[in-house]
Amino acid sequence: MLNKIDVQDVVALARKAGEAIMAIYRKDFKVEFKADESPLTEADKAAHNIIEQGLKELDQKNGAAIPIMSEEGKNIPYEDRKNWDYFWMVDPVDGTKEFIKKNGEFTVNIALIHNGSPVLGVVYAPALGQVYWAKQGEGAFKDGQALPLQSEAQRENFKIVASRSHMSDETREFIENIETDKTKELVSIGSSLKICLVAEGEADIYPRLGPTMEWDTAAAHAVLLEAGMAIKAYKNGTVLSQLTYNKHSLLNPFFIVAAFSN
Repeated sequence: MLNKIDVQDVVALARKAGEAIMAIYRKDFKVEFKADESPLTEADKAAHNIIEQGLKELDQKNGAAIPIMSEEGKNIPYEDRKNWDYFWMVDPVDGTKEFIKKNGEFTVNIALIHNGSPVLGVVYAPALGQVYWAKQGEGAFKDGQALPLQSEAQRENFKIVASRSHMSDETREFIENIETDKTKELVSIGSSLKICLVAEGEADIYPRLGPTMEWDTAAAHAVLLEAGMAIKAYKNGTVLSQLTYNKHSLLNPFFIVAAFSN
């Protein structure tokens, strides 16, 4: 299945969704709130519709029928999805709070999951004009440049990525306890761009000791894997196994993003 998919088709679809998002971004827009009190804008809905239709057209082109799971799509019971081999996982606008603040730090995220692991991912930041993509066995890229762009040895400081809108007490404590000979430098940014910063070698580590959903990480996770890095679950001071997808609960465990040695 994977060999039938051209990742550039997915990049083009993300860019198309980005155009619709930016048209709304440039004007006044209404903000609704979902049941969990997270914000929702017309941009989320518009991007969802474009991506869903585009993926269905891509399936027709490739002679496939791959299910779609989207943050803004209908809830799919675990019994209906537990045996999915491949599926698309989509977050039409990751970083809706950043979108509302109009700071540009939001992304379109499209991932292909195979047996619980991300094997293709596209992360597009339309306001910043940046796009990351990866396909298993083909490498990871930012705007056409192979990742990572730099190594830890090239950085004078030890850069730690943190969420601009979701900094927990646990995360602060983790950062304080990091042992390094270098000066710690905190980099705050929104959305899945945090994972991408580690993937491109711009930062050393991203601890997320707070709630996220599978669609928040899937596309950037694919980029990270092809850049030779990983996202691993973290609990009670212990680094555990790689994040997996299509669990009974779509809530991610706490995790650490880094270039792990094993």
